[in-house]
Amino acid sequence: MGKKVKKETEPPPKDAFDPLPVESKKAATVVLMLNSPEDDILAKACEALYKFAEKGDENKASLLGLGAVEPLSKLISHNDKTIRKNATMVFGSLSAHGEVRKLLRKLDVISSVIARLSSDEDAVIHEFATLCLAFMSAESTSKVQILEHGGLEPLIRLLASPDPDVKKNSVECIFHLVQDFQTRAAVRELNGIPALLELLKSEYPIIQQLALKTLVILTYDVESRIVLRDSQGLDKLIELMQVKEFGDLHVDALLVVANCLEDNDAVQVIQQTGGLQKILTFAETSTLHEVQKNAATAIAKSASHAEIRKSFHEQDVEKTLSTLLGVDNDGVKAAACLAIAVMCENQASKDSFRKQGIPQLVRLLNSDKGDVKEGAALALANLTDSNLGNASAVFENEGVDPLIRLLADKIDGAVANAATVLINMATQENLRTGIQCRGVMQAIVEPLQSTNTIVQNKAALTVAAMACDVYGRTELRNAGGLIPLINLLSSNNEEVRRSACWAVQVCANDEPTAVELCRLGALEILQKINMSASRKSNFSEAAQSKLLDSHLSIKYSLSGYLSSVDIITDGFFDLGRIKADAKVLSLEELSKQEINHKRPVLLISAKEPELISRPVSPVEEKLPPESPDRHASSSLSKSSTKEKTVSKGRIKGRKEDDKLKEEEELQPPFKPTVEEEKKLWQIPYDPHFHSYINEIAKTILPLHNTKQQVEALAKFVSEKMGGAFEKEQLHNFSWELHVSELKLALNSNVIPIGRIEKGIYYHRALLFKALADRIGISCSLVRGDYNRAWNEIRLPEEPPQSTPGVLLPPRVYIVDLMHQPGHLLKADSPEVMHYQSI
Repeated sequence: MGKKVKKETEPPPKDAFDPLPVESKKAATVVLMLNSPEDDILAKACEALYKFAEKGDENKASLLGLGAVEPLSKLISHNDKTIRKNATMVFGSLSAHGEVRKLLRKLDVISSVIARLSSDEDAVIHEFATLCLAFMSAESTSKVQILEHGGLEPLIRLLASPDPDVKKNSVECIFHLVQDFQTRAAVRELNGIPALLELLKSEYPIIQQLALKTLVILTYDVESRIVLRDSQGLDKLIELMQVKEFGDLHVDALLVVANCLEDNDAVQVIQQTGGLQKILTFAETSTLHEVQKNAATAIAKSASHAEIRKSFHEQDVEKTLSTLLGVDNDGVKAAACLAIAVMCENQASKDSFRKQGIPQLVRLLNSDKGDVKEGAALALANLTDSNLGNASAVFENEGVDPLIRLLADKIDGAVANAATVLINMATQENLRTGIQCRGVMQAIVEPLQSTNTIVQNKAALTVAAMACDVYGRTELRNAGGLIPLINLLSSNNEEVRRSACWAVQVCANDEPTAVELCRLGALEILQKINMSASRKSNFSEAAQSKLLDSHLSIKYSLSGYLSSVDIITDGFFDLGRIKADAKVLSLEELSKQEINHKRPVLLISAKEPELISRPVSPVEEKLPPESPDRHASSSLSKSSTKEKTVSKGRIKGRKEDDKLKEEEELQPPFKPTVEEEKKLWQIPYDPHFHSYINEIAKTILPLHNTKQQVEALAKFVSEKMGGAFEKEQLHNFSWELHVSELKLALNSNVIPIGRIEKGIYYHRALLFKALADRIGISCSLVRGDYNRAWNEIRLPEEPPQSTPGVLLPPRVYIVDLMHQPGHLLKADSPEVMHYQSI
């Protein structure tokens, strides 16, 4: 056998590089290794960078600056599993830094990260991939990218992962995604709700809490609530709420239950399982403010059902809610207020809150927190609705002042609710008077100018409730509330327009307010509304009718008719027929116009002018209130100042009075300014018409029957207006010249009716109506064409001799004031047609 020869080892190829162990102490060096073609180097580099990044945010920022993110974004999709895992770990750690996330959005790496959620990857890759997505999903742009690349489905699947970190990251990401309502439907369709309910069994509280918070958002939608109920989710929630150790989870569990209580079926399920009793127990016994708040919210939502309200009342829920009003937490107070507002649907509960709820609610109106005072006002609004006792309780607990202050609040809901309470209280006259005295009309002006239609509506209704007496209407006028009220008539909101019409109708109950409303344009707006088929309503027609009934001058100009119940008073004027859309001028404006060639305005006025008082001087201020000198000095009449009497008393007192009189005499005479003269304008006095009234009261009023009075009054009017004239001779009756001369003499377009000595049909008919109204003769005034006007009266018809004692309906007659004064013409007779036409 030959000798064995040792086989020589082949030397390495000349182009091979001997292994070189490298120990790097610089992150920059390791970042450079991320571009290495060797898998081992890449794996170790990623591992080292992960350890470096985990040490703090400064290291993460350093790696960002060194350019590590871009090569890592490629390595998470590497073929080698170890490299993929280590790169994903670095990626998950770095995504905690905000600037890194900005760069990741630019690099569009979401799809690569979602790919790592594949079931083929191990738990570590799942953990850090979901961690990255959890950080990224906090921003809206990334949410869209996650959904577009199909990230929701694998996230829901990973909720069942055995790794708790994967579960936590996945549910956190889903929580962020469902903030967008469109995602909620996708979660429901992907069967995500049962998976979330399963997480409630987790032994990790953070996972349970994130699952509950996600369910809170999901159950805002009706469909999601149905899925949760069908998945026995309510049972699981009630079961969770019964575990004392899970006290920190009860807050969110109550919120989910509260959302579900908006559905009738859910209410029945919870009632059957004893969940409502559990909710009440939480409200009564819990010391956690969030639990108390959510329990009150759940009570409010479930109490929308009559049976539940009755059940709650039997369990004395009123006491519980009243106690919550005193908790030192604004959120709890606001939630309790809302629950009380809902419980008011039960009449027994409404009465129960009178003593143990209303005092606390009144105090909460002064809260600095908007939701608290808004909720308190809402509760009071519901408590006082159709409940006189509760309305009185609010007044007795000094609730009026804070309610009026609330009308100026910046929160529209608080303003609207406060106004509602005042409206409810105003149904009682004594309460309304007390509210008026506290300045409600001044306070309501601002809400009338609100841009919120609900506030506008409530403000208009408040005016309607408070302006039902003279004092309220006067206060509204003085506060400047008529202009914003009139503006609401033009609202495009039907409810606002209707309430404004109602308020105008109430305000028009007295002549001064009706005149001012017309002057400010209310009548023109109402006429336009009533000419519109789409905007006209019973309210607008009633408002216009009431406005005209209280402003007979405009009514006669528009309609040409005044009935027997339309009584002409001082200040009435006839300006002739006007168009429906014409601007309505006041008597003051008409009297201040330059003389023109138009038809004169006829004025009815027997009211003597009032003495104009000048401002109180400093000398007068020194006079005692009971001193007759104070009264005397306030008159412009010289005779009144001479008739000052010396008050009885001591000599010293008389000397002081004499001294004050001397100082008073030194005061310059009162001369009003232009502005004062404008304010002091008075209706022109007509002494002739005044004397007519006195004369007929002595001569005509004592006559035995109405017919005699009518005939005598007709002759009286004719005599004062130039006597009788045949129709054919009317052209010789120069009444136009006479009227023109009066206009020039008075330097005004307004002529008092008593100054006219030559009058025709429309002059005489107006004078007859004005005088008849003064002595109680019922008659109407009708305007015809071509300066015609006449009076209609109703006189009882005498029964025929064959049937004595039979009562016949009264007959209508036209009173002849021109041709045969005092002659009564039967209506529809040829004589009447002749009298009424040319």
